[in-house]
Amino acid sequence: MINKIQEEILKLKKEKNAVILAHSYQAKEIIEIADETGDSYALSVAATKHDCKSFIMCGVHFMAETVKMLSPEKRVFLANSEAGCPMAEQMDAELISKIKAEEPDRAVVAYINTTADLKTVCDVCVTSSTAVQIVKKMSNNKILFIPDCNLGSYVQKNVPEKDIKLLRGGCPVHSSVSLDEIKAAKDKHPDALVLVHPECLPEVTELADYAGSTSGILDFAKKSDNKKFIIGTEISITEQLQYACLDKEFYNLSKKIMCPDMKITTLMDVYNTLQNIDNGKAFEIKMSDSKIKQARVCIDEMIRLGG
Repeated sequence: MINKIQEEILKLKKEKNAVILAHSYQAKEIIEIADETGDSYALSVAATKHDCKSFIMCGVHFMAETVKMLSPEKRVFLANSEAGCPMAEQMDAELISKIKAEEPDRAVVAYINTTADLKTVCDVCVTSSTAVQIVKKMSNNKILFIPDCNLGSYVQKNVPEKDIKLLRGGCPVHSSVSLDEIKAAKDKHPDALVLVHPECLPEVTELADYAGSTSGILDFAKKSDNKKFIIGTEISITEQLQYACLDKEFYNLSKKIMCPDMKITTLMDVYNTLQNIDNGKAFEIKMSDSKIKQARVCIDEMIRLGG
């Protein structure tokens, strides 16, 4: 049945001149029919290179917004309208605008995992893989890093020469991993390297052999000569690596690292979106030209700084 639905999706996307974008955390059956896979920013950049009418985002809301901002002339649909991101929605533009008014010399650095509304009041955007290098390159000495205080703490550690202010926020899934859990995993698999996402707590990241983005973790594990790894990010990445590296062993750092918002999208959601793309029943991302222009400022600055 899955193969039949996949075949129908491949047929429909060709008929509708649509491109399917799937975040790396999506289920294997969705990744198999995607035109592009990767992290949120990589998908947005890849989307700009496609000559198509529409994009179907298999991910969460802010990711679809980012695609729309970088390809405003295209129609962008979110496969499941309920797929949000608790971290992206933790802070609003009003709060950050108030802090900016109080500390006008402090530049606002926004993790890409933020809403378009929030991006409109930020100075530069970063990804988990570019945060350190971009903050280092900024001319500002005083920084407000939002929303993830764990990633912000990782940047603080690597850019100690700058005054980096953090607010309490972050990914509830990655930050659920405890120090005891990483110690237990290392004891159970002493020969395994620990690879974690910097959205994990600082004390967890501190004990890892490598901390980096999802794509960084995938690349590290594939290229490493080591044969055993403990993966400290969404458990779908462990599965992907098991398929990709048959000669290596991969273990989950914690079974709690499962994102319900990523898992909510199904193959049938993709199918139904394609079926309804022209009748107004699919969930389309709509943004005004003025909001796109405002929100793109921080993304364009990220690109300028080499993000």
